[in-house]
Amino acid sequence: MREKEGRKRVVIEEVQPEIDQGRFPIKRTVGEKVQVEADIFTDGHDLVSGVLLYRRQGESVWQETPMTLVENDRWRGEFRVMDLGSYQYTVQAWIDHFLTWRRDLVKKMKAGQAIAIDLLKGALLVEAAARRASGKDKKKLLGITTFLRVQEDGDSKTSQVMDSQLQVLMALYADRSLATLYPKELEVMVEREKARFSSWYEMFPRSSASEPGRHGTFKDCEGKLPYVASMGFDVLYFPPIHPIGKTHRKGKNNTVTAGPEDPGSPWAIGNENGGHTSIHPRLGSLEDFNRFQAKAKEYGIELALDLAFQCSPDHPFVKEHPEWFSRRPDGSIQYAENPPKKYEDIYPLNFETENWQELWETMKEIVLFWIQQGIRIFRVDNPHTKPYRFWEWLIREIKREYPESIFLAEAFTRPKVMIQLAKLGFSQSYTYFSWRNAKWEILEYFNLLTKTGVREFFRANLWPNTPDILPEHLQYGGRPAFINRLVLAATLGADYGIYGPAFEIMESEALENGGEEYLHSEKYEIRFWELDRPGNLKEFIARVNRIRKENPALHNDWSLEFHPIDNDQIVCYSKHDEDFNNIIIVVVNLDPHHRQSGWVQIPVKNLRIDPDTSYQVHDLLGGGRFLWFGEKNYVELDPQVEPAQIFLIRRKLRTERDFDYFI
Repeated sequence: MREKEGRKRVVIEEVQPEIDQGRFPIKRTVGEKVQVEADIFTDGHDLVSGVLLYRRQGESVWQETPMTLVENDRWRGEFRVMDLGSYQYTVQAWIDHFLTWRRDLVKKMKAGQAIAIDLLKGALLVEAAARRASGKDKKKLLGITTFLRVQEDGDSKTSQVMDSQLQVLMALYADRSLATLYPKELEVMVEREKARFSSWYEMFPRSSASEPGRHGTFKDCEGKLPYVASMGFDVLYFPPIHPIGKTHRKGKNNTVTAGPEDPGSPWAIGNENGGHTSIHPRLGSLEDFNRFQAKAKEYGIELALDLAFQCSPDHPFVKEHPEWFSRRPDGSIQYAENPPKKYEDIYPLNFETENWQELWETMKEIVLFWIQQGIRIFRVDNPHTKPYRFWEWLIREIKREYPESIFLAEAFTRPKVMIQLAKLGFSQSYTYFSWRNAKWEILEYFNLLTKTGVREFFRANLWPNTPDILPEHLQYGGRPAFINRLVLAATLGADYGIYGPAFEIMESEALENGGEEYLHSEKYEIRFWELDRPGNLKEFIARVNRIRKENPALHNDWSLEFHPIDNDQIVCYSKHDEDFNNIIIVVVNLDPHHRQSGWVQIPVKNLRIDPDTSYQVHDLLGGGRFLWFGEKNYVELDPQVEPAQIFLIRRKLRTERDFDYFI
């Protein structure tokens, strides 16, 4: 064995994608490509060949696809993942004595040297391959061997040697006895398409009543489904729907004293009616919930639930498992704190408890309970406040049985922490988009997310607002700010969401100057929303979501390219589908108060547009059509009229009758 290892001459290095030396998987969705590159080289001047090996989890036989030389000993291969679950991939390479022999033969022929001996050498290589072959392939290779052994040279022999079919056969039956196998089996976690492309709408079910002053029910939520569907959302996310604690319940606007009618924060989970597997009785029963979920599916909407692994002081866990909570020096249970803020209505779980295994299993049982009710999408509250090992274990456990499950990490925290959570298995992640407003910030951030190795495992889900975040630009930018942030979120990212109805009716009043909390925050009180408030954005949102669905270019993140424009108040970028059949160019005025214009530079060659031919851009938002030519073209955006444009590129073709039309 050692003797054989010592004869292996090929080196395989710098395999990409490879996350933390193979510690974590990359992510793809069903039908997507996995493109793998590696440095492959050997000593001396022999040529090498390599293959990309891949297989589904649990399969024993590798499938393979050839790798091709890109440049400077860098090789590339790709395969598609067609099933949910886990795949493995690795690289194998070997000295290709046949290709080396053929290359040298051609050189000798060009130099006018005798090649009879070389043809005999080639015959030996082909004969060896024939011994590894069978059937028709074996017969053909043996025939070529006989032909090469005849002692005469000539063009017929060399043409036979250069025959592409022979090269295919020699590659198929190559001698791999001394092949080098990359020592790591790397992993791909394959999820369903909705992990990559989805449109989320967040709604508090308790605020769904059709008249003010009443607690909403799941039946009321059914009445809101046509409204949500009309805007084109395919994921409806509910904050926690469980019983709410009464001890230290928060009042309106996060006051520490609640009135008798204050409903409390849904994230303060648990009371005498139950905990994480129970439903707030005023919302309805489990049967009502399941009926609502079935109704949502009729509208093409999938329900996402909140996973908030924390408890109110009244949660049954507090009495049943007091060891799961930390104690203060006075013996009382430690409530949640982010000094100087206190959250006395919430008790964090202590994941350092000696009974951590029981705690982990109980959290898993909670997830499985809701999966048994049909839920497959979970938005996870503050995952960065629980151990990484726990999430890695939990997500793998769930996906082993339910690979269609999707987990969204709500972790507005430090970059490395967010990245770690994505590596551990979260399908999607909240981002810093809410605070990226200047052009340079947008370019820098999204180039990081789409042009670096981060993209292999971190899927951004972009939210212009959340119940926790009313950004300053929405407080003061008016309707244009809401429009440009919606267009940015919906087109920069294949996954995006809004917190409604606050967003579409343009709720913009903050609790205090300089803060980002909503006045009369829905987290602490029931709201009655006037969905038909004049000037609302529901029709505009519907148009944007329709554009997203109809254009495959917007179903991915990786094709995102920013384009130069001589105005820092305008951002321009494009996306395209895999074959460049669908190309979208987006132009957004970042200034909500003033008209802005500039000359944008479109890389027509990179977008496979003929640089010598005009092309039409169709504004899918405003309906306008413009004829552009070459790289530099003029744009002008009045925020009071059209703060953004989403252009569909229509290439110009010429018919046999010599008139033009566009596709």
